[in-house]
Amino acid sequence: MDQLNEFSTQVEKTIDAISQPVKPYLPVIARFLLVVTFLEDSLRIISQWHDQVFYLSEHRGMKNGIAQVFLGLNVIAMTSCSLLAILRRYTEYAAGGLALVVLSQSIGYGLIFDTAFFFRNLSVVGGLLMLLADYFAASKKKSNLFAGLPNINETDKNEYIKLFARILLVALFLSFVMQGELTIVRIFVSIIALIGCVMVVIGFKAKWSALLLVTFLSISNILLNNWWSLPSTHHQRDFLKYDFFQTLSIVGGFLLLFNLGPGNF
Repeated sequence: MDQLNEFSTQVEKTIDAISQPVKPYLPVIARFLLVVTFLEDSLRIISQWHDQVFYLSEHRGMKNGIAQVFLGLNVIAMTSCSLLAILRRYTEYAAGGLALVVLSQSIGYGLIFDTAFFFRNLSVVGGLLMLLADYFAASKKKSNLFAGLPNINETDKNEYIKLFARILLVALFLSFVMQGELTIVRIFVSIIALIGCVMVVIGFKAKWSALLLVTFLSISNILLNNWWSLPSTHHQRDFLKYDFFQTLSIVGGFLLLFNLGPGNF
């Protein structure tokens, strides 16, 4: 066990040394990746406005005017909150606004009970919590999330945010493990991913395991969600594109975890 700890510590030191040149830029890169799915969704809604209105009107039972207002508010919220998050301005409101977008779209598009969509969005919300933790750590600003619990000091509040963020971030992997055909390769990859998830959740060598999961997500995202290889008229293209950018957002959350560390819980 001591040898394993010594090896993992050495790996972390090596990773820190390699990542040192990009470390000053890592937070802004992570924040951009975290909100890129919302920016892409805004562009997609604008470019497919009539199709989106038609879907909400015909398949979700919204009146035409309500559907247009719903889409317009989502575009405004996603664009403005994403820019605020990247710039680290009013981050509490930006993260809250994006979380409301996730909830409203889940209900509006009728996807709240879709298992894959549910777990993906849990991971995105975990990334938004990590965004808050990054903001509070950088600004030393007080958190209002646990204002009703006076016995928890400000440092502990931020640690709880990191804990909840770690738990939610790994939700995507639950979806990966539970869905799809069980093959030898899938079982092997699932075991590796689950080990990384457990390490992230319990905070054991979380920086190392977060980087492992970033690598895993990046490779699988390119291989599984390669929307660019499909013609523009293909019915799966938009779904793969949506999953691709949402996975990038989850990668952003793990990069923030790598930069911040797991905290004390």
